[in-house]
Amino acid sequence: MPEDSTDKPNIVTCTAPVNIAVIKYWGKRDEELILPINSSLSVTLHQDQLKTTTTVATSRSFQEDRIWLNGKEEDITHPRLQSCLREIRRLARKRRNDGDPGLDLNGLSHRVHICSVNNFPTAAGLASSAAGFACLVYTLARVFGVEGELSGIARQGSGSACRSMYGGFVQWIMGKKDDGKDSLAQQVEPETHWPELRILVLVASAERKPVGSTSGMQTSVQTSCLLKHRAESVIPGRMVGMIEAVRRKDFTAFAELTMKDSNQFHATCLDTYPPIFYLSSVSQQIISLVHRYNRHYGETRVAYTFDAGPNAVIFTLQQHVPEFVQVVQHFFPPDTNGGQFVKGLPVNPATLSEDLEQAIGLEPMPKGISYIISTKAGPGPCVVKDPTQHLLGSDETVKSCESRSGEFQSSAEELVR
Repeated sequence: MPEDSTDKPNIVTCTAPVNIAVIKYWGKRDEELILPINSSLSVTLHQDQLKTTTTVATSRSFQEDRIWLNGKEEDITHPRLQSCLREIRRLARKRRNDGDPGLDLNGLSHRVHICSVNNFPTAAGLASSAAGFACLVYTLARVFGVEGELSGIARQGSGSACRSMYGGFVQWIMGKKDDGKDSLAQQVEPETHWPELRILVLVASAERKPVGSTSGMQTSVQTSCLLKHRAESVIPGRMVGMIEAVRRKDFTAFAELTMKDSNQFHATCLDTYPPIFYLSSVSQQIISLVHRYNRHYGETRVAYTFDAGPNAVIFTLQQHVPEFVQVVQHFFPPDTNGGQFVKGLPVNPATLSEDLEQAIGLEPMPKGISYIISTKAGPGPCVVKDPTQHLLGSDETVKSCESRSGEFQSSAEELVR
């Protein structure tokens, strides 16, 4: 930044994706550094359908650090936010002290203003904090000229945020070191690796979940015998099997591991004392529907996974999407007064055969699913080049977040939870 423009804010806007774990992370060995008790693996969802957008501005005229989430100012002193800010600033100072000639020295002491929005339901089991902290760290790094490995910083905001720093198929290696330096995310395969894979998010509830992930994990670590067995004896083999399935594009192996791991994760929640119930009656009906659908065809065509919430994430191949969406629409009839039932990637119409309807044979649950988000694997965080998309104005004002948050607009409070 030239010397005569130091009063003008330096503004950068970036976006970052949601990721859905197929081998779940549940439980920390270090709460402060957010170090997991097991490794995990996720699929990064495409940002055309699900993303967080964050604008960071720095200026010498700013009196203090501030943050707005969906237009509402929040507490910037939250410990996890501060961890990310502190670490990015530390790396920027280190780069300056190392004598990097390309680093803007003026901006290092400036305060930051941050504005962030999600375009999807928050705190309902859709990994909103992962996208939020990944986007925060990525944008701060661009503003302060920090390069290199960032997943370890994102991890300190929200554990699963480290996986949202990459596109495609991503593993979070748990690491062994006490300082967490080896607890990092690593891309297994890019989003272009398996173009036929499709993802359907069945939104059963956009309400805030009754038990947050952080407190739920703490209780599980303290009380669940199954959690320890899972971390030590089950996950290591599943990680190897899942990476092999992804690399071979073996849908059957991928799907069955995904469902088994989801089931065991929720069994761990039930083994927690007192037990944690993230699955609803709609969730249980979706599980039954998937198994009956696969049994009808004598092969595994679809798979479910549930994070810490009632919403199902369905994995399938492109050719099966139209029929399965029709099955969902039949057994979970939507509210006719509502908006579009299938959002995101277009889905061709299909007819439901009488044989298939009878084979599934479930009692329909009207309005059980609010809508479906149709998507696929996508890239990691990226910079938004268009300055009109900034969420903060050059005059320090917060622009309207409503117009940029899209059709899945909801609160972004999970970023600071």
